[in-house]
Amino acid sequence: MDSEILPPDGMPEASGHQPLAYMMGDFLHSPDGRPLRLLAEYLEPLRRFRRQRIQDTVVFFGSARILSTQVANQQLDDLAGKIKSNPTDDLHAQHKRAQKAAEWSRYYEDARELARLHTTWARSLKAPRDRFVVCSGGGPGIMEAANRGAAEAGGKTIGLNIFLPFEQGSNPYITPELNFTFRYFFMRKFWFAYLAKAMVVFPGGLGTLDETFEMLTLVQTKKLSKQIEVLLYGSEYWNPIINFQPLVDWGAISEDDLKLFTFVNSPQEAFEELKRRLEPQIQSRHAQENRAPGIARTRNAPLRKPEV
Repeated sequence: MDSEILPPDGMPEASGHQPLAYMMGDFLHSPDGRPLRLLAEYLEPLRRFRRQRIQDTVVFFGSARILSTQVANQQLDDLAGKIKSNPTDDLHAQHKRAQKAAEWSRYYEDARELARLHTTWARSLKAPRDRFVVCSGGGPGIMEAANRGAAEAGGKTIGLNIFLPFEQGSNPYITPELNFTFRYFFMRKFWFAYLAKAMVVFPGGLGTLDETFEMLTLVQTKKLSKQIEVLLYGSEYWNPIINFQPLVDWGAISEDDLKLFTFVNSPQEAFEELKRRLEPQIQSRHAQENRAPGIARTRNAPLRKPEV
């Protein structure tokens, strides 16, 4: 990492003087500079969302491991050819995993088609700002499929990537001006939650579950003064993974909490559900959400009287 940051254009570097504090890379990348790094991950995206006139989003979550049908089938064919010439146990095991990947790939195509349908509709809205823009975690798999479908519909599309030592970079379908990389998970989560009017959760692993339950908690506790629609895509996948009914039976959640989300099973069904839920939100109740970006208001806690 460079130890110095170049000064703004037109600012001369004074000979014999120490650099300005905000130009000192060693300081900015140190533990003492953490508050400034956190603030930067709020202010810099805010600036870009303003410039791009992004009011709100629809977030797509799902596994980074799901391949497109074309790629999955190609891998399956390649392994079949290798097995034909050299049928080892390892290749048979790889082929079995590749068969599952090919089966799973339908969710990539479904996410791509849903993002295309949704973006085509969102672009038709007569609004001064971009509404319900498709947003993903910026990586491969379902994230790529969502960005890809939105781009194919001619819309802007957002990628909120995270810097990890073992992860991939951004997928190529994100609008360049809306391609972000975060260092801090909680700042990334802030931008997911505070701009979203809906989220669609495709099959995924621990990261997908983390984002899903965090968003459901925000909806359940009414922490945000807005409505967030939650669609779980693929009953065949989600029903064996998460059984919510025992939570009700044990009293951990209420029966009404099961209404916080809706299961959908096809791009058309998901699109119609999104459209039905989002149309009433085209005009927000809160002026703060009718901006670019329309950051949701945090619901204020009631003030307590001081104890005597």
